[in-house]
Amino acid sequence: MKTVDKLNKWANAKTNLAFDILRIALGVFFFIKGIQFADQTEMLLDLIQPRNPNAVGLLIVHYVAMVHFAGGLLIAFGLLTRLSCLLQMPVVIGAVIVNFAVVMDPLNLVQALLALGLTSFFLVYGSGKHSVDYAMKLHL
Repeated sequence: MKTVDKLNKWANAKTNLAFDILRIALGVFFFIKGIQFADQTEMLLDLIQPRNPNAVGLLIVHYVAMVHFAGGLLIAFGLLTRLSCLLQMPVVIGAVIVNFAVVMDPLNLVQALLALGLTSFFLVYGSGKHSVDYAMKLHL
């Protein structure tokens, strides 16, 4: 807990509006990707398990869609940002691996690498001053 408090103090001292705009853009990106994955579950299932889809594959597909959907909203509003980014990490790392080793779509690979970099940054940085977390901290 002391580490999180130290990181929050550091982030709040170094915050500016550009970091908050990046956080909001990352959250909106994840939210839109969550909607896309929820709409295209069959394609994502074929990408994960092309031969025989089973319950584990369906669980992974639903995890990806829900983590992007809910986590994107939380990141955009700055509520539980570090936890949301931590839950996003396996999905984003998986996206980098799939787009590099399996499909090799350069545009999607760049998107996945940018998402990985920003998610890693906000995992350490937190939500900043212009967030719900900071507003709740002030009122408690």
